Amino acid sequence: QVHPVESGGGSVQAGGSLTLSCEYGESANCRGWFRQAPGKEREGVALIEADATMTYADSVKGRFTISQDKAKRTLSLTMNPLKPEDTATYYCAAGGRRSFYVGTRCPTADPGYYYWGQGTQVTVSS
Repeated sequence: QVHPVESGGGSVQAGGSLTLSCEYGESANCRGWFRQAPGKEREGVALIEADATMTYADSVKGRFTISQDKAKRTLSLTMNPLKPEDTATYYCAAGGRRSFYVGTRCPTADPGYYYWGQGTQVTVSS
């Protein structure tokens, strides 16, 4: 397995919670979650560096938590509370391209990753 495999999407009401999971096949320097809403570009949500430093988009700070199990090569994203504007397809990404690093830190944008999952849909109703 090279490309990540996501699971855990679904439909919830605003204020609810979901946890997304991802199995990534290769030991990766950078791993993270991105999302893409209809008509919008794919955006970074949460990233985790090789040294376990975590970064979040401003729109999800305090609500989303990224975590990992390096031994199992799994990545999780716990989302609580969810808002209607969180509705999107969520993608797991792994393997940061060095040319897209921000200084010494992992890429924060779409072109910066080698491996992508198929995506999992999250729908939040008001």
